[in-house]
Amino acid sequence: MPDNISALAALAFSAFTSATILPGTSEAVLLAMLAGGVAPGWLLLTVASVANIAGSLVNWAMGRFLHLYADRRWFPATPAQMARAERWYGRYGWPSLFLSWVPVIGDPITIVAGLLRTPFALFVIVVAIAKTARYAALIWLAGLF
Repeated sequence: MPDNISALAALAFSAFTSATILPGTSEAVLLAMLAGGVAPGWLLLTVASVANIAGSLVNWAMGRFLHLYADRRWFPATPAQMARAERWYGRYGWPSLFLSWVPVIGDPITIVAGLLRTPFALFVIVVAIAKTARYAALIWLAGLF
């Protein structure tokens, strides 16, 4: 069992970092653990989903509070990039959070959601649905092959 705990911790770490601006490969880790029989699919789904959602909460908080430092030289986005992101999110709104699972675009969407003060409960519900559905679909597809 200790091996399973460390494997599940590695999955959680990978899923968490995959949801932040840090690089991660949680899908590959999940599928490898599923194929290796490390734990039941439902447990892998739960660990990956909870950790990935937690990473998105970090993004939401960054967007919610880091904009206070937008006038600093080290701030990672220009005023033009911020305005473009605000226009995009203003046009598509919170339903765009259903794309939070998509590589490359998902992380910025969750940051902008925090920046534009998407209500926390709405954010958590939509992101949880999107991210859990992605991992569930991967597990289901893996079961077909």
